[in-house]
Amino acid sequence: MKKFLVIQTASIGDVILATPVIECIHNNFPDAQIDFVIKKGMESLFVEHPFLNQLWVWDKKNGKYKQLHKLISGIRKVGYDYVINLQRFLSSGLITGFSKAKVKHGFQKNPLSFLLNKSFPHHIGVEGKYIHEIDRNLQLLNGVCVDLQANIKLYPTKENYKKTEQFKKQTYICLAPTSLWYTKQFPEERWIEFLKKCPKDLVVYFLGANGDIPICRKIISASGHKNCHNLAGQLNLLESASLMKDAKMNFVNDSAPQHLASAMNAPTTAIFCSTVPEFGFGPLSKDSKIIQIKEKLDCRPCGLHGYRECPKGHFKCAKDIDIKDLTSRICTKK
Repeated sequence: MKKFLVIQTASIGDVILATPVIECIHNNFPDAQIDFVIKKGMESLFVEHPFLNQLWVWDKKNGKYKQLHKLISGIRKVGYDYVINLQRFLSSGLITGFSKAKVKHGFQKNPLSFLLNKSFPHHIGVEGKYIHEIDRNLQLLNGVCVDLQANIKLYPTKENYKKTEQFKKQTYICLAPTSLWYTKQFPEERWIEFLKKCPKDLVVYFLGANGDIPICRKIISASGHKNCHNLAGQLNLLESASLMKDAKMNFVNDSAPQHLASAMNAPTTAIFCSTVPEFGFGPLSKDSKIIQIKEKLDCRPCGLHGYRECPKGHFKCAKDIDIKDLTSRICTKK
């Protein structure tokens, strides 16, 4: 039995975008043991995952380097045949380099790439060529897997679906209004404007973490839309995914909820403000559309991950998006 270790210790979106690698390995080696290194807090994404044998969890907040040493020691004892490192940072290079695996693949940008058997380029925003992050990740399986085709996918449990059944009795949309970065987040006043133009009988579920509760509450109150429900902080990641799966539409930023929707092949309307789809992090659902400003701005994109505020002070990339582009994606009768 082949033993694989996949490494992705970044945040929610990056971890979800790593799932095609798991799917691809399973498709090519159905009997393989597949283990996954993630950071603490990501475990809930993989409850009862059908293809994962073990989660190696790195606690970065409590004795980060002590925990890293412990993690590497445990991994070395397993005797992996393959380590596939999707991260481009020193810590993941250490895990890979000292893993004692027979075959180690990763990206050339990792500072310890010289410890790899084979390294691959990681191009973002290549001129004239769109490369999605899942394809950048899947290339790491070159020479290991024959068929490199695989989809982004999560597996909510029966309990997750049962938890969200109560919310699915009417036609509804989901709205995830926040992002870690201000310039990747559609502004509050624009969400309010959007809700004011939504059909009054349309049920709208707001999704997010505990920290998003106040902004969701503020948007709902200011919009006056009576059928909005604030579910921020009430659903875990897989429960949110199960709710998004059956929504008539999911409205998201260029952020983690977009990837949750993609992993469920749920209808998606993704709003790109300061970032651009050419970076390779766009939606992957069959029914998906990217909404962005039509005017070409010299300052856009201003950065790969966004900023705490607009560097130019005007935030035109978000404020000048046409609300009609959003309302046209509401799949319900007015």
